[in-house]
Amino acid sequence: MRAPTIRDVAERAGVSKSLVSLALRGSDQVRPEKRDAVLRAARELGYRPNTAARSLSEQRTRTVGVLLNDLRNPWFVDLLEGLNSLLHANGLHMLLADARLNRRTGQDPADPLLDLRVDGLVVVGTLPDPAALGGVAERIPVVLAGSREPAPPGVDVVAGDDERGARLVAEHLIGLGHRRIAHIAGYGAVGELRRRSFEATMRRHGLAEQAVVEPSDMTEEGGYRTTVRLLSRPDRPTAVFAVNDIAAIGVLSAAEELGLRVPRDLSVVGYDNTSIARLRHVWLTTADNSSHEVGRRAARCLLERFEGAGGAGRVQLATPTLEIRGSTAPAP
Repeated sequence: MRAPTIRDVAERAGVSKSLVSLALRGSDQVRPEKRDAVLRAARELGYRPNTAARSLSEQRTRTVGVLLNDLRNPWFVDLLEGLNSLLHANGLHMLLADARLNRRTGQDPADPLLDLRVDGLVVVGTLPDPAALGGVAERIPVVLAGSREPAPPGVDVVAGDDERGARLVAEHLIGLGHRRIAHIAGYGAVGELRRRSFEATMRRHGLAEQAVVEPSDMTEEGGYRTTVRLLSRPDRPTAVFAVNDIAAIGVLSAAEELGLRVPRDLSVVGYDNTSIARLRHVWLTTADNSSHEVGRRAARCLLERFEGAGGAGRVQLATPTLEIRGSTAPAP
């Protein structure tokens, strides 16, 4: 059986082919009753628009490339949900690519998406060289989401306010009476901002000498190894602030292995408020960096660029909050 065509839909609905095309694109030039007739005819016939043909005629693919720094990080899930909800509402589709995998194969991370002629690019997370996106931004709109690295001209940046979030965490622990507080730090601009804010907050409270900062790689294993070192110190900390929720899981594992109970013996705080933090047996106190809102704002920036908004790149910061759960308690 041959596939139904736009002509078949037009005949079934009793309208012209051009009106079918407008109705399927969601044009407000089509009266509601005509649109309903077209959509009903399309459903009855099992008609699917020829996306490739439409792309050629419109010179657009109606796709947005999303380049992820690391697909394993659950923090990206809420951000992608916020991003996709607005893109989908505007008739756009996401294509995902893993920047880590592309780098391993020697490709420029964005190349596979550019080969597919995406209309725009959203880069999620920290890339080793965001300046390399400058050439891409000259061809299509580019938005950095969740990253605080310096962006090339014309590239918008949308992220959480990492300095505010880290300050909320440190002040929460200090308010619980903790003085020996350790921070398991991360890398990139995000890790640097969280570390500096933690240290500044400790200084303001006269606790600079009792603050301990240990670098890590933002993984569960890294959080575990770093915590084993921290808890082996004679002046071990009574609280640990991990740069993200994944590293905080490593902190919890190390504490349990060393016979410490959380939060009675050790308070633990993460960052990102991922689904892991909300698991009942974890129930992690963490900073919520508004990842869903970051995703929606990134989509809005991209849509505005599509509509012709040019100019210098903008920086938008979403306001974080602190989610207090069962992994923090007054200092022992």
